[in-house]
Amino acid sequence: MIVRQYGESVESVQVAFDPRAFNEIAFRRDRAFSIPTDEFQTVYITVEEYSLTSSTEGHVHGETEKALLDELEAQIRKIESALHEDEVLMVESRQGVDYPKTRGQQKHVVVEGESKLYFYAQVDPPLRMARYRKS
Repeated sequence: MIVRQYGESVESVQVAFDPRAFNEIAFRRDRAFSIPTDEFQTVYITVEEYSLTSSTEGHVHGETEKALLDELEAQIRKIESALHEDEVLMVESRQGVDYPKTRGQQKHVVVEGESKLYFYAQVDPPLRMARYRKS
């Protein structure tokens, strides 16, 4: 289960990455789990921290960004699938402080005599997450 702190509570969330959205890297509350932040901090301990990033490139901007987000989500799913029953994966990145964004660059390349755009995308800063276990 993936969780995130919202004010005075820690709540379960689902990955909601969308290359067409203004905030491409997003998590949507699903309300399946909720615990007061103070209680969470006394019940759970940090086991491992992760710094997740991704980079892709390609000829189509939308496809390049989608591949970037798919790769980032795959990293999250791999960690999530390895969680034990008494563990959760917490989104540690904070809005307005160090929250990840997709960053892109483009350059002109010549393909078969035609000038075309080529896109590069990366996640910066990295998405910080941590695995917590009930103590």
